[in-house]
Amino acid sequence: MANITVAEINALRQRTGAGMMDCKKALIESDGDTDKAIEYLREKGQKLAVKRSERDASQGCVLAKTTADHTFGAIMMLNCETDFVAQNEGFISFTNKILDAAIGNKINTLDALNELVIEGSKVKDLVTDQIGKIGENIKISHYEVLEASVVYAYIHNGNRLASLVAFSKKGFDEQGKEIAMQIAAMAPVALNRESVPQNLIDEELEVYRVQIREEGKPENMVDKIAQGKLNKYFKECTLLEQEFIKDGKKTVKEYLQESDKDLTATAFYRFMLGE
Repeated sequence: MANITVAEINALRQRTGAGMMDCKKALIESDGDTDKAIEYLREKGQKLAVKRSERDASQGCVLAKTTADHTFGAIMMLNCETDFVAQNEGFISFTNKILDAAIGNKINTLDALNELVIEGSKVKDLVTDQIGKIGENIKISHYEVLEASVVYAYIHNGNRLASLVAFSKKGFDEQGKEIAMQIAAMAPVALNRESVPQNLIDEELEVYRVQIREEGKPENMVDKIAQGKLNKYFKECTLLEQEFIKDGKKTVKEYLQESDKDLTATAFYRFMLGE
């Protein structure tokens, strides 16, 4: 058996972030070979990942960023089990590291992100390493991108909520930031009424019909009243028809067209922990 020194244990700890005793055991099991010890710790993390995979990971970190020219943006949620871990600077830094690499390489899908290599390791392996290091179920649950003339990102304080929005024209940074915050605060379900999924419309109408009948309204009025409620739903829940949060006398669409008649939001994403 190799004579494992404190310096070797500490060096492995600095490289992996694993605990002192875990590093010592890894070096002993690997006969002092650092690379084998790292692989040992990774395998330990994979075993722990299997054990932890069924545990609820409802906490985490939600971030959104864009490239320097604002033509490509990404939004990501990295989940963990506890708020204690989610608020840890190391966990936040790890989330930023993955998202920065994703944006730098213009990664388009979650599957591609998991296969992205950062400093010699795939993202999915880096996540497994974090499971071994932290001892919680950790996973990238959401990742989406927007590519457009200009993309704006917003991260709410606490890293529990973020948004990403694409605009049709450049040169309207203030408006872009305002609408990114509007999306975070008002949680629209779609860009406009035309883009609301039909199954969601059908579900809303059925709920309204049940409510109207329970109120004792005549059957021949049910569909008409339900349609009126649906129109109200569109105004409350679609981005461009929503009241602009800073001026309830105008819609988001009207707010944007005050700056330029052709200015509009073209797509968005919003992620929030627990939703």
